[in-house]
Amino acid sequence: MEPRGTKRRTEKLEVAEPRNKLAYSTSSLPTEPALYSGPFPFYRRPSELGCFSLDAQRQYHGDARALRYYSPPPTNGPGPEFDLRDGYPDRYLPRDEEVREGLDHLLRWLLEHRGQLEGGPGWLAGAIVTWRGHLTKLLTTPYERQEGWQLAASRFQGTLYLSEVETPAARAQRLARPPLLRELMYMGYKFEQYMCADKPGGSPDPSGEVNTNVAFCSVLRSRLGNHPLLFSGEVDCTDPQAPSTQPPTCYVELKTSKEMYSPGQWRSFYRHKLLKWWAQSFLPGVPKVVAGFRNPEGFVCSLKTFPTMEMFEHVRNDRDGWNPSVCMNFCAAFLSFAQSTVVQDDSRLVHLFSWEPGSPVTVSVHRDAPYAFLPMWYVEAMTQDLPSVPKTPSPTE
Repeated sequence: MEPRGTKRRTEKLEVAEPRNKLAYSTSSLPTEPALYSGPFPFYRRPSELGCFSLDAQRQYHGDARALRYYSPPPTNGPGPEFDLRDGYPDRYLPRDEEVREGLDHLLRWLLEHRGQLEGGPGWLAGAIVTWRGHLTKLLTTPYERQEGWQLAASRFQGTLYLSEVETPAARAQRLARPPLLRELMYMGYKFEQYMCADKPGGSPDPSGEVNTNVAFCSVLRSRLGNHPLLFSGEVDCTDPQAPSTQPPTCYVELKTSKEMYSPGQWRSFYRHKLLKWWAQSFLPGVPKVVAGFRNPEGFVCSLKTFPTMEMFEHVRNDRDGWNPSVCMNFCAAFLSFAQSTVVQDDSRLVHLFSWEPGSPVTVSVHRDAPYAFLPMWYVEAMTQDLPSVPKTPSPTE
């Protein structure tokens, strides 16, 4: 490593300085919102590259079989009376959260489609590959006060892969999840069952079981600043009546929230919950979130649509609100920090980025277990496929 760093220092002082600091893990990234205010960074309109489905046994299929179709109740009738507790817990099959899937499903899609990527395999060499949920956490970090995160990063054949690691605090919280919280999680899935049909123009069937193994995932390409992104995220449903049937603009995100009775409750909702909804939908270009508001008995009594591009309006004049520019600028800064930190091309070398509210992002270096996350089947298949390993792009490329 040393000779390379020395050579670089003579060539490019401004690049060498942070790189050398980062090599010894002494550098960190601050997260205060004020540092990231400024113009909104360039974000390329996300385009869907493909999709895949996970079935009731969590098995992967490279098609859209798990996609569901938006089928809301008629607007002219009485309000919805969806019982979100119906079927709990006897018709509920929750996914086994002890199984840590990492990026595996996305990597399988990538392996099957690497030949068809626009820009060829060379494009992938400069890209960042991750789940949408990991990027969502980065977007909300400047405003997050409760939960920290850890992201493992490895560079392989030029590509930077980011995979979340469950923090000890999050694991403890998950294992001690109170019954009420487990039921609330079920309610969110149950709401989707009331709002979605299995085929276009069909009717929802809430009598079946709620199986959270089943998922439809969209794979998207975008670019934030000078960082090409390839990421995947779960999609709740597609709207057959959408103005454009072109994904992702036909997709709909479904959410539940408790009914609001006072301006203070709405203010808190806009500041906290709407920020997460915005981040989650803005990244993949999903145009709207449809929310079901539930009463204390667990019945959805009203529906409200929140267009993604209008969510910020609810906090624009709130000095304790959030700002999309801050979210995106911080995310871009983190990606630059990661790109310049993880310089060694080695699938078994992991840089672990850790963050706790009120602190900067720090980084530590690890090899192999327990943090290495790129599976051998993927590394071997990608290695056999390429005649030569593409060079790691410099930050200026």
